[in-house]
Amino acid sequence: MTVLIDQPIWPAHGMLWAHIVSDDNLAELHAFAAAAGIPERAFDHDHYDVPERRWRELVAQGAQPVGVRELVERLQASGLRVSQREKRGL
Repeated sequence: MTVLIDQPIWPAHGMLWAHIVSDDNLAELHAFAAAAGIPERAFDHDHYDVPERRWRELVAQGAQPVGVRELVERLQASGLRVSQREKRGL
């Protein structure tokens, strides 16, 4: 069980964002987010969006830095990945 974080390269709202995911289960991800003070509203189906300014702090708290490709591959392998189509309810 590992919480993963990618690089903060995703632009939105005038900032860069990273994603945190679990490669095992959502309970682990939610527990990590709660302990780190990440608000529930930051959860998007299978990941939390976190601002660049929190990246080093989250790594220090145990999130494992990985590249975007590895994050997606491990999320898919876990069975927790929610596609864009599923997010739209199609």
